[in-house]
Amino acid sequence: MLRFLILFSLFIHSCVAAPKAPAAAAALPTKKWLTLNGQEPGVVARGGISGLFPESCALANDLAISSSSPGLTILCNLQMTNDGAGICLPDIRLDNATTIPTLFPKGQKTYKVNGQDLKGWFALDYSADTIFSNVSLVQNIYSRPSIFDGQMPISAVEDVLGIKPPRFWLSVQNDAFYMEHKLSPAEYLRSLGFRGITFISSPEIGFLKSIGRDAVMSKTKLIFEFKDPEAMEPTTNKKYSEILQNLAAIKAFASGVLVPKGYIWPIDSAKYLKPATTLVADAHKAGLEVYASGFANDMPASFNYSYDPSAEYLQFVDNGQFSVDGFITDFPPTASQAITCFSHQKGNLPKAGHALVITHNGASGDYPGCTDLAYQKAVEDGADVIDCSVQMSKDGIAFCHDSADLTASTTAMATFMSRATSVPEIQPTNGVFSFDLTWAEIQSLKPQIQSPFITKVGITRNPANKNAGKFVTLDDFLKFSKEKAVTGVLVNIQNAAYLASKKGLGIVDAVKSALTKSTLDKQTTQRVLIQSDDSSVLAGFEAVPPYTRVLSIDKEIGDAPKASVDEIKKHADAVNILRSSLVTISGSFAAGKTNVVEEMHKGNISVYVSVLRNEYISIAFDYFSDPTVEFATFIAGNGVDGVITEFPATATRYLRSPCSDLDKEQPYAILPAEAGSLISVANKEAQPPASAPSPPLDAKDVIDPPLPPVANMAANNATGATPNAPGHSGSIATTANMCLSLLAILAMGLLFATE
Repeated sequence: MLRFLILFSLFIHSCVAAPKAPAAAAALPTKKWLTLNGQEPGVVARGGISGLFPESCALANDLAISSSSPGLTILCNLQMTNDGAGICLPDIRLDNATTIPTLFPKGQKTYKVNGQDLKGWFALDYSADTIFSNVSLVQNIYSRPSIFDGQMPISAVEDVLGIKPPRFWLSVQNDAFYMEHKLSPAEYLRSLGFRGITFISSPEIGFLKSIGRDAVMSKTKLIFEFKDPEAMEPTTNKKYSEILQNLAAIKAFASGVLVPKGYIWPIDSAKYLKPATTLVADAHKAGLEVYASGFANDMPASFNYSYDPSAEYLQFVDNGQFSVDGFITDFPPTASQAITCFSHQKGNLPKAGHALVITHNGASGDYPGCTDLAYQKAVEDGADVIDCSVQMSKDGIAFCHDSADLTASTTAMATFMSRATSVPEIQPTNGVFSFDLTWAEIQSLKPQIQSPFITKVGITRNPANKNAGKFVTLDDFLKFSKEKAVTGVLVNIQNAAYLASKKGLGIVDAVKSALTKSTLDKQTTQRVLIQSDDSSVLAGFEAVPPYTRVLSIDKEIGDAPKASVDEIKKHADAVNILRSSLVTISGSFAAGKTNVVEEMHKGNISVYVSVLRNEYISIAFDYFSDPTVEFATFIAGNGVDGVITEFPATATRYLRSPCSDLDKEQPYAILPAEAGSLISVANKEAQPPASAPSPPLDAKDVIDPPLPPVANMAANNATGATPNAPGHSGSIATTANMCLSLLAILAMGLLFATE
């Protein structure tokens, strides 16, 4: 245990946002809240940071207090042993949250609880000494870290009160059950004198009424908890939906209500928000506070939130119509930052720091990538730089698309399955490639939103926008960027050598032509970033000084030796590097940090990190399953010069928040996680095996052979002409060929006329 305390102390001081002194509170403007009392909504940590550690263990509670905003409330779900001790556990059954099944394999029993038969291990069958001396905690949600299982003892209610949390909430779920077995939660509370207890909640009206006088004397708020609308309240035998119709009656024995979040913002069967109910307004009218439960970063609720947990909190407190009075959450730091840092963030606020928000296929987390709608959303979301990965059609049209293979991101497979081919120079699998289809054929397809985690865990992206938007040519992309006056554009060039030698398509010339046509090569107002994984492609743009050349390093590296950095500098001004090349991951934990950013910066090379996504499955546990903390880690912690993301709204909101500026004194800051700190808290034998370090970047890997000339594909052209000029439409090329033919006919006519 001493080892835990030492390591955990280091963890707290290195990677979480400790509240600043009260004197610094004036750094943030006063906000007006639509809560019952006009005060800031409260954050209630369900068992501490139970999204990481087993619920209500000492580490979960300590980290919650240290990493959340001042005034945090710690919640304990009360269970009782057979000798009347109060312990904090998530459920009346101990099975999923403790090691008790392995210690007492024959201890399973069946009890009737609220009219239902429940089978399992129950605390009331064991003494406090048996529980505290033998049983330890485990994580009860299987998608969360298991490396802390079996290492931490169960907390008594007195243990949690002993750490003196700013506020304490005791949830009493099963008073009637315990009373039936001659255990009284009310008497237990009286033995504590209600000292230090800020809130007591229960779904049982009779229990709340029985302690009403004690609560008044101790200034403890009583909160009536609503369960499923069709469930029966034990005291009145009425459905909770029926009780909801008379909120004024609740005011007689409680000062607030606790409801599942769906009571306020219901979600339809397709996982989209329905209109808000009037519950909050009705409760406030009756003089009742409203607390909402069911918030967890790793349990996506609605597609409306774009997998951004902060967006969900803001929906409940910053919608312009009402605000709940508090949240019950498994990830209190995220709720804290939503309230303190992101709420009431109106207008185009200036960003803190210099880091660029660069899109990956536009706002491709919300719309099919590289479509007009994805780019429009990216601009609305405040992206600094919008990107176009250039592909070529068979007839020479340059357009924006993530890959030359159209199968994953369009309906090409259904339409052109017979045109699927193997191109090992580009990818190991068959595909339907853009350079084998005319632009007219490509336009006949529908774009398709890509969900990178659908195969692994079944997480899909916004299905309402699955096929929304139109494909965008490079010319139209550049025109759009100028009209919207974005800070910059990134033009990514892929497969240049193959297209030139095998398809007779000059993608580099097409890009140069489009940039010249847009006049972006003759100005410095908007930045132009030319990106490629081929140094010879970048060399083709060396003569245009305003351009920033970006070398894409698509493989994972663990180091950037000076020789490699010097070689990069000959070809590029910046690098696009995988996030795993900056922070190494082991078993979904941030295990270590490389020096790649520092080494690149020594060579005066900017570093952009990619690709950052909002889905919790892609985010290390160290970041609290919160994309905002990942942005903070790479920007404030690693010092990158730009983040490449499919969800620019999340990145922009973080950078425009005062909490992202660590140089300012303020009551709360979003601090980067310290790689290796969280995983070190677990016992050595429970930690995932260390991964072999990635190899350093070799200078030889930076150098590419010169680009081949664009092949003359006349043999494949019925007219015997060369392929269409890169960057021009097929109709223009056809017109040019017709003009040449007419000129030849006229010349022949003149020749014969003179004879």
